[in-house]
Amino acid sequence: MDCIECGEDSKYKCPVCRQPYCSVACCKVHKEKQCTPPSPPKNDAIEESQIEYEFPTDHTVPIEKLKSLENSKELQECISNPHVREILQLLDKSPHPDKLMQEYMQEPIFTEFVDACLKVVQDEPDDE
Repeated sequence: MDCIECGEDSKYKCPVCRQPYCSVACCKVHKEKQCTPPSPPKNDAIEESQIEYEFPTDHTVPIEKLKSLENSKELQECISNPHVREILQLLDKSPHPDKLMQEYMQEPIFTEFVDACLKVVQDEPDDE
């Protein structure tokens, strides 16, 4: 993408409006202008075809598999536990969720939640 200020190749995006810029100088120029966050979609339900990963890897879970988490009865039961919800909120807010995750993986209630998620999103082994 091209920088919105100078037209050069951009490496960064404005955290507010998500427009591309290439350098600190262009960022400063952009910040002098008033930018606004992109407007949310009119329909609350975002179509799967609209969702794309910015940096997909070989281990990226496909969107359709993530969507199937919504239908897992086992996962819904896990999330109904207030302790699991509290752990998830703490992980979400943590600046170092990887360290907390190691700690919480020692708690059976959390490992049950993780196992329920993995059952849904992992590829089923090939029957040979």
